[in-house]
Amino acid sequence: MEYEKNPLTPHLQIYKWQISSLLSITHRITGVINAIAISAICFWFLFAINNEKILLENILNSFLGKFISISLCWTFSFHILNEIRHLIWDAGYGFDPKISKITGYITLISSFLLAIIIYLLGVNL
Repeated sequence: MEYEKNPLTPHLQIYKWQISSLLSITHRITGVINAIAISAICFWFLFAINNEKILLENILNSFLGKFISISLCWTFSFHILNEIRHLIWDAGYGFDPKISKITGYITLISSFLLAIIIYLLGVNL
């Protein structure tokens, strides 16, 4: 067999990005971030038992603390909503490319809205 005439394996640059592939990659990344964040929050609470006032005032009121809080609100929101989308797929619905694209955009937009709502509710408590 002549291998010179066979096409090369396509690269990622050839493929057109789709919302489903973007959400799949983002879902995996946010899963890792959430696992690390939950572990860090557990350690933070263990260390905060002794110096609760110092840690809460200094870290959460800084720009970095607010940025991390909002970012974690988004990663948790996105991961939960995308997992609900996957559960609907597991039930056998939403495989049509048009429906998949629509639910992908709904998931992405809703994750930002839910993150804002969760952050605002947390700030006002």
